[in-house]
Amino acid sequence: MQSQSLKKIFAIAVVIALIVIGFVIYFGKDEAPLPVEEKIEKPFTAKNVIGKSVNGLDIENYSFGNGEKHITFVGGIHGGYEWNTVLLAYKLIDYLKANPETVPKNITIDVIPAMNPDGVYTATGKEGRFALTDISDSETILANGRFNGNKVDLNRNFDCKWQPESVWRSKKVSSGTEEFSEPESKAFLKYTEENNPVAVVFWHSQSNAVYTSQCEDGILAETNKIINAYSKASDYPVAKSFDAYAITGAVDDWLAKIGIPAFSVELKTHETIEWEENILGVKAMLEYFGKED
Repeated sequence: MQSQSLKKIFAIAVVIALIVIGFVIYFGKDEAPLPVEEKIEKPFTAKNVIGKSVNGLDIENYSFGNGEKHITFVGGIHGGYEWNTVLLAYKLIDYLKANPETVPKNITIDVIPAMNPDGVYTATGKEGRFALTDISDSETILANGRFNGNKVDLNRNFDCKWQPESVWRSKKVSSGTEEFSEPESKAFLKYTEENNPVAVVFWHSQSNAVYTSQCEDGILAETNKIINAYSKASDYPVAKSFDAYAITGAVDDWLAKIGIPAFSVELKTHETIEWEENILGVKAMLEYFGKED
């Protein structure tokens, strides 16, 4: 009797198994296999604070891509006095967010829209950035945000031919108490040491040209190559030197001193951002450095 019971249980188990197998085959015969998720490499985007201004405002850096070569674009070193350079930097940020494929795989683009946030903030008050009428008066210049919270011209605070007092046009300006005395300059020094960019572009206004950087040892060979590429694409003329008045402690000249190619793009006015010209210049830089070694 026990043997017959085991046989019945086995037969029932076999029938159930066959029913299940048939069910799977019938209802699953037209089903496609589950797709394997495709990994799409997209440039990494991050917003970082690289330092604080004298008045405690964030100095922001927006990064796009994850390549080993860092190309850096900087606006607003003269704050609200050159507010259009800040807008140009934010325009580039928006463009890269919308077009991440623009960034080659071997490159990281860093955009620092306002290296002097104190000056930008100063220029957005009641007597804001559109109110600049008399640049011969130093107080008017200050009120419109050329300097940082310590009344220092940041583009005179770096380690290349630094002097405690410098000039802007015919006016004397403070260069700080020593090289890198200002928190904004220290922040950019730290950023440079950590990222070692292959090139740095600074946006200024309003001379309608691109200017090379140089310190005691002259212009770097790589600087000549990249500035000519930017000039050709953007149609800004190249100015090999700035001769209107002596400039000491400039950030791009300090970069030349430590072997990093850099140059300054001077927009045509204090109001326009000349987007079409500059995006072509940016793309020329990406093409130049985007080639695999």
